[in-house]
Amino acid sequence: MDGEGLEVKCIDVHPDQAKPAVLRKTVSYIVCGIIFNDKDEVLMVQEAKQECYKQWYVPAGRMEEGESIEEALQREVKEEAGFDWGSLKTTDEADKESLQATWWDRVSPLQLRGRDILNLIDFGLKYGLHCVPPRGVASSDAAGGPALQSRGAEAAPTLPPRLPTAAAVKTHSLMWASNLVVQDALGPLYYDHDVTTLGVLGLQHQHHHQQHHQQQQHQHHGRCDGVCFNILSQLVPDRVQRNRDGEAVEVPEPSEPPPVENPDRYAWHRIQSQAVVDSILGKMRNACTLPIHSLY
Repeated sequence: MDGEGLEVKCIDVHPDQAKPAVLRKTVSYIVCGIIFNDKDEVLMVQEAKQECYKQWYVPAGRMEEGESIEEALQREVKEEAGFDWGSLKTTDEADKESLQATWWDRVSPLQLRGRDILNLIDFGLKYGLHCVPPRGVASSDAAGGPALQSRGAEAAPTLPPRLPTAAAVKTHSLMWASNLVVQDALGPLYYDHDVTTLGVLGLQHQHHHQQHHQQQQHQHHGRCDGVCFNILSQLVPDRVQRNRDGEAVEVPEPSEPPPVENPDRYAWHRIQSQAVVDSILGKMRNACTLPIHSLY
């Protein structure tokens, strides 16, 4: 809940068409920086590429092999904006990466390369304002709330308890990950529930500096090129179901989670830590997850 990551050692649900992630071969990652100053102005760069010459955009570019996400972002910001904690690239320093950089107040006219960044900028402001609380923030109305009944399906029992994982492909992307796991765990009972993907809690990526050490432990090249999205989802029973005659029947809210179809692989785990419950409730109440925009 505080941005940490766990090593992903296996995938519980993966479509047949899933392939290993190898940077620049089967996957390509784009990083972009939404950076604000103390006036809530956003950092913008003027493009030098012919197809979008003199138009403005946020610093963005492809991750290079061997980079972490942070390293790729820092490189792009430095190359395109010349950003060095105060100074920005000027027209005298124009190169193939960009023509110049500036702080934009989001009001002054600016010819944008694309309007897709506007939602990112708005969300960045909101996230910084509402979703970066001090550690240990408590929720006063958590007692008795539905999150006290929150449980996570965990793979069991031969390995230590862990969160389930699902592979994303073109036809089953991030929005489907939670559905695939729940369907695999619940079987036919899956169709009596709604699975709502609330958003991304965090992103895990293991770059090649870390991978080099693991290769000495007999891991294969490219195995660490994938990214793992830690997703917060909500499982809600369908309160209105149909009987054999097709008539709508309201079902009372259950006091226990639905039974898993394959207990040798999944089990429900009750969250014991009140701090974790409060943290989850706070993120759900304030929409403090990163939204997912997906065609699938």
